[in-house]
Amino acid sequence: MLQCGNHMDRKVEIKDQKYIFNDFFKIEECKVSYEKFDGSRTPFIRRLCFERGDSVAALVLNRDDQKILLVNQFKYPTFKKGPGWITEIVAGMLGPDEKPEEAVRREVFEEIGYRIDVLELIAKFYVSPGGTSERIWLYYAEVTNVGKEGSGGGSLKENEDIMMEEISLSKLNAYISGGQIQDAKTLLALLWLQRRLEPQMMLQTK
Repeated sequence: MLQCGNHMDRKVEIKDQKYIFNDFFKIEECKVSYEKFDGSRTPFIRRLCFERGDSVAALVLNRDDQKILLVNQFKYPTFKKGPGWITEIVAGMLGPDEKPEEAVRREVFEEIGYRIDVLELIAKFYVSPGGTSERIWLYYAEVTNVGKEGSGGGSLKENEDIMMEEISLSKLNAYISGGQIQDAKTLLALLWLQRRLEPQMMLQTK
């Protein structure tokens, strides 16, 4: 089957699409030809795409305590080359027909037990566009002590074992520069918050 499309006025043709791995995650194989910048066309090239669905993530700030709420849990893909246990912002997969805002509210409650008071979209981006179609909706969320209505810890049916970690806003700069963060979306979110807080911090130092 040949699929044709136009993106940014450049023609793309795809054929022989099929899944060569189809489980919780999927790997799609295809042959693709596209128009080059000089107007010529590439031959049909074999390409693979790792499909795991789209995700949401949230940098959560407890407004009452002025603390950033992170989570720590075991992530098997990091075990071979790293610590296994990773500290990161709250994150999870989008469910079928679930809107990103609904998913992020669900994930925050599941993982740390808070109801979100304020929610702001930071960005939407591809995780690794050379290998996967996954996109992340990255949010900034504010919670209060009153909104702590659950125990958190993750989803039992998914066998999650999640521990919450708190970082004082006053220690944000040291935490970023300390090299402890090994997760890209978390580093991006913390740098975003650092930049957002710069005017406030400059006033405090005057």
